[in-house]
Order: sequence, then structure tokens, then C-alpha cells
Amino acid sequence: MMKTIAIVATGGTIAGTGQHGKTVAYHAGEMDVNELVHSIPMINNIANIECYQLMNVDSNEMKPEYWMSLSTTINELVEQEHIDGIVVTHGTDTFDETAYYLTLTLNTEKPVVLTGAMRPATATSADGPYNLYQAVCLAACQEAYGQGVMGLFSNTIYSGRDIQKVNNYKIDAFDQKSFGCLGYMQDDEVYFFTKTFKKHTYQSQFSKTTYTTLPEVAIAYFYAGASSQILYDLAKYNEGIVIVGSGNGNYSQDWLKAINELSKQGIVFVRASRVSQGIVFDDKVFDPYQYCIGANTLSAQKARVLLMLALTQTKDKKQIGVIFNEY
Repeated sequence: MMKTIAIVATGGTIAGTGQHGKTVAYHAGEMDVNELVHSIPMINNIANIECYQLMNVDSNEMKPEYWMSLSTTINELVEQEHIDGIVVTHGTDTFDETAYYLTLTLNTEKPVVLTGAMRPATATSADGPYNLYQAVCLAACQEAYGQGVMGLFSNTIYSGRDIQKVNNYKIDAFDQKSFGCLGYMQDDEVYFFTKTFKKHTYQSQFSKTTYTTLPEVAIAYFYAGASSQILYDLAKYNEGIVIVGSGNGNYSQDWLKAINELSKQGIVFVRASRVSQGIVFDDKVFDPYQYCIGANTLSAQKARVLLMLALTQTKDKKQIGVIFNEY
């Protein structure tokens, strides 16, 4: 018997339309998911498809309210016994943030695969149909059970924790920093070579709760000569701040003074790095009083996602530090 895969559509370039044949000057999130599926006849040889058009937006319009709605929808779908896996279509610009939110909040072992496209559906050689076809094949693969949330682009399987957009032009636009991918695909064949050892989905302490609101967390980018007033201004409206520091998440003495003052007022800080490779450890020079939590290998935008969820449970910096090491 063929498996049943639910496709939950959110919009993005994969559903974009523009001048026929062109890859530029298009509008994302205009095609209905049923139109996308209809354009890939061979997809019906892989699985029984159920389509759900949850929203149809450019991924730059994605926000926490949409994350929560998407997570709730998927958690409800996977409770249905006949649903064997989920595919989510999504724009590429904020793809990594949504993938990580789902990684932390979905309570299932069933495969969940996100995919999208760099070329609109009306472009010559649009990449969306093939990505969607392979995403369904991956979601229907028995080996994908228990792998957590995955991203599928250009024949490559990535983990929802580590996937990151690294190119804004090529169709092979994603990578996993220095960790390598989870595996590859050739047409409908799936080849896994590794797995993530960080907690995810059904293992996650955040996956047993249905969220309707999340704490406000901002991101502050440090650059040479950056004023610490940035931090004071952000602290007025946010419970936490992720710093995109230089090198190992570093910043000036002026910023250090502001961080120390604001930490005593209850603001929780996380140190990430503007460098694309590496890891952010604790640093007794740039953070002598241990007011900041190291982002580990998470990008700033993913560190923000984790901090938002962590703040729903605790404001204790030591406990949040443990969470950042586990996830």
C-alpha cells in the first residue's frame, strides 16, 4: 500500500509567478498547492497526497504567529493514523528559522520535510517541482522515521537544526556549515549517511506544549564603532537579545558595560557570531561575569528561536545555557 503524505503549503517562490520563462521580478506565494501538485503527475505514483493550503505568503512575511499555526497544524495532522509523513512548502529566505522552530516544537517521529525553490513556478527549468517530488519521496521513506525535521533541496537532505541558506542566486542555495548533510537523493531513492545528535521533535521539551504567544527576542548586530545605545533601545521592548558578535561572538567594552547593566535588570543575552563557520564558547574576557549564553553552533536567527522558546519555561541563565548545549 502507498503511504499518505500531507503537503502543507505556506507560499514562497515555489508558488511564485511572474513573466513566463523569467527568474526575476516575480511575486511569491500566488499559486495554490493543488496547482503545484497537478504539475507533477509522477508524484501520485509515490504516495497518496493530501493538500492543505495553510497560508500563501512570501517567507519574509513569516512571523512567530505563523510558526505557531504551522506547528499546531502539523501536530494535529500527524495524530491522524493514516497520515504517514508531512511535506511543507516554504520560501527560502526565512526557511531556516521555520525549520528550526518545527524541529523544537513538533511532537512526532513521522518524517517532516521542508522544501521550496529558488526559481518561480513560471520560470524556465523551475526547480520547485523536482524539489517537491523528492520531498514527498523522502517523507514516504521508512528510513526517514525518527530523523526529525529535514530540509530537501537539490538532491540533498539537511537537518532542520543546521540547514542554512548560503547563496541568494543559485538553485543549490543551502548548506549545513561544516557539519555536512544528512544524505542525498537520486530521483526517488534516499541515501542517509548521518544523523543529528541534538534533541529534536518528540525528544524536545518544547514539543509537548501548544504555543499561542512567545516572548519577544531581538537580534543586535555588532560592528566596529557600534553604539551600545542599540542594546538599551532593544531592551525596552524585549525579554532577550541575541548579539551577533565578531569572531567568537565578541564586542566592545562599551557593549560589555551595557550587557552587564541590562543583565542585572533581567534581560537575557545570547552571544552568536557574524562568522559563518565555527562555534561560540564561553569567554571570560568578553563576558567575565558570565552574563551571556553561548549560541554554540547556532546562527543568530536560530539562537533567537531557541531563546524565545526557552524563555517560556525559565529566565535562569544557567538553565538556558544547558538548553543551548542540548539543542
